[in-house]
Amino acid sequence: DGAEPDQLVALTVAARALADADAGAGRAQRRDRAGVILGRGGYLTPGMARLSDRVRGAQQLVTTLAELVPELAAATLERVGAAYRARTGDPGPETAIGLVPNLAASRIANRLDLRGPAYTVDAACASSLLAVDQGCRELALGRCDLILAGGVHVCHDVTFWSVFTQLGALSRSQAIRPFDRRADGILIGEGAGVLALKRLADAERDGDRIYAVIHGTGVSSDGRDASPMRPGMDGQLAALTQAWQASGLDPGSVGLVEAHGTGTPTGDEVELHTLARFFGAATTDRPRATLGSVKSMIGHAMPAAGAAGLIKAALAIHHAVLPPSLHCEEPHPALASSRFRVHGAAEPWTGSPRRAGVRAFGFGGSTAHVVLAAPAGAPAGAP
Repeated sequence: DGAEPDQLVALTVAARALADADAGAGRAQRRDRAGVILGRGGYLTPGMARLSDRVRGAQQLVTTLAELVPELAAATLERVGAAYRARTGDPGPETAIGLVPNLAASRIANRLDLRGPAYTVDAACASSLLAVDQGCRELALGRCDLILAGGVHVCHDVTFWSVFTQLGALSRSQAIRPFDRRADGILIGEGAGVLALKRLADAERDGDRIYAVIHGTGVSSDGRDASPMRPGMDGQLAALTQAWQASGLDPGSVGLVEAHGTGTPTGDEVELHTLARFFGAATTDRPRATLGSVKSMIGHAMPAAGAAGLIKAALAIHHAVLPPSLHCEEPHPALASSRFRVHGAAEPWTGSPRRAGVRAFGFGGSTAHVVLAAPAGAPAGAP
């Protein structure tokens, strides 16, 4: 009782990730070399909201009543305060734990007995891809053999929605339309996404299920070239360049870009121009690559958004299917001059190799990009 929902959701998803990869079932793991890194924001979560109401809200109510209705007896005011606090539930040890953001990762490490690093990172909406970048570094350095990386966002509090309403970021048409000329804002989603990361040789040796191989990651910030309210092109280009240079792969071979794609007019326009500048304009000598955004299906899951996009891209590679992106019936004009197209129905991913890029950028200028591809010898499709 009283536990923050995101901690329990993240724990459940992390356990499922291990089971799905078979990275923990029936096989002795060196738990001291396994860790968890989660993207998680510092937003007002349900437990924090209840505690604030209990402490501050009750006191403000009683104080205001005493000022407006001075004839109320002290005993009556006390009963009002007690009744208000009763609606928020009784605080307990779990309430205190919920105030510490890192417990979302620490609870996973505790319950799954992972003795490597366990921490959260906050880069706004780029958080979960930053967690993946950090996880890859832990593996490359040899400090860990297994990393659970991803993000979690369970934060449908009225205060959170109110702030985004005041910013004018929410869709007035109540639809999220990435890369559509009618796009007018975001819808907020919730969820958790966790990926089991291992060095490729180790995963092959252990017989783990391998959906895709991460070849490179890149992270950057916009610096002073853009305001916190408007993403900048240079910062996004820096992350793209880092990731593809680290991968050693040709950006021209990309078949799918899972975009940040929030459905805000400014954000989509900057992203489309960035992609055209980095990947090149439309050509006749190669097919157009697919551009999509999982936000068109589940809304913008904030710190968990990048994990959702990465899972979508990995599954696309694994199943050799180019997934659709919804609500782009009237494509943005900038799409026409780029190498990309948005399609509304799933299509077979024919040809080889299957390579994808996944993007996320956070409020304030943080940007992350991940390059992934099918493992060598992967079949044309998987059941």
